[in-house]
Amino acid sequence: MFNALPQEYRVAPPEELRARIAAAREQLGSRLTILAHHYQRLEVCEFADHIGDSYGLSKIAAAMPEVDYIVFCGVHFMAESADILAQPDQTTFLPNPLAGCPMADMAEVADVMEAWAVLNDLGVADRTIPVSYMNTAAGLKAFTGKNGGLICTSSNANGALEWSLSRGDKVFFFPDEHLGYNTAVRFGVPRERIVFWDFAEDQGGLTDEQIREATVILWKGHCHVHTNFSPEHIDQMRETYPDVRIIVHPECPPAVVDKADAFGSTKFITEYCESAPAGAVIAIGTEVNLINRMAHYYPDKTILELSGQTCAVCANMYRTTLNDLAFCLERIDDFKPIRVPEHIKADARLALERMLEIPK
Repeated sequence: MFNALPQEYRVAPPEELRARIAAAREQLGSRLTILAHHYQRLEVCEFADHIGDSYGLSKIAAAMPEVDYIVFCGVHFMAESADILAQPDQTTFLPNPLAGCPMADMAEVADVMEAWAVLNDLGVADRTIPVSYMNTAAGLKAFTGKNGGLICTSSNANGALEWSLSRGDKVFFFPDEHLGYNTAVRFGVPRERIVFWDFAEDQGGLTDEQIREATVILWKGHCHVHTNFSPEHIDQMRETYPDVRIIVHPECPPAVVDKADAFGSTKFITEYCESAPAGAVIAIGTEVNLINRMAHYYPDKTILELSGQTCAVCANMYRTTLNDLAFCLERIDDFKPIRVPEHIKADARLALERMLEIPK
């Protein structure tokens, strides 16, 4: 049962919440670390000990033996990943337990198992390496680890593909079709050997021959934020700002990635903004809270949201508020933690640890 936010936290004004969060942090001291994903609200990020992507933050927390409480301001799969990597005496919390990820939910373990059974029946599963994007639930990470695969991030997807194809004939990549396609094409996989498994169709909507001939099988899932961006947005931005640099996330559709000046992970985008010279004009195709924070941090640069008034916001990332954070910290000993069952955790950790084998 989730912790319902009590009325006193719902009605508390921002300044009171900030004071209460600060007091709770001070009381918990070094036993607490607050993690915030790049897509969190600015006011939440201001209380974070560390800001970054989900895997990087999880590793940071796990490497802090003095920390008992990991409070992850993000979405559910991120807190699960932190719990998977955490030390045995660390406990992970998600301040707003309703913060999920629609893309992660597109790859249900039962559907993936059904697809894997088809590959088994066709005699190709034993030479197929499953690759799960970090943005997946713990159960799918465990499936991946149990079947010889690994987890990847948007930073190392190319290396994950190289690792996998050195060990098998095929890669089964889930759940983001755009990250998978953009990576496979740039890796050199012929487009005709990339197919899409539609989990709503029998046998993924593919023939036996298509499955046997494919090098990369992509799960038909997507990020609803990054599919907001279109090539027309890039054209309009270049017309308005002739000197603009267009930077997008690889979860964007291929036509958008192809027209951009550069693409990369949230870490890549933040580092690009940091290193750009004063006066630079940068239009970014990713979640709007990251863009707003970059504009706040670097007022000497013009940092714009690529799609203008579309406002590409992740509603689930936006769920976490100061109200939630205050409630979690003040009631932390009674707050329901995120716990991944041990039998799932072991296989999921194996898939995560295999990332260490990815070529640099």
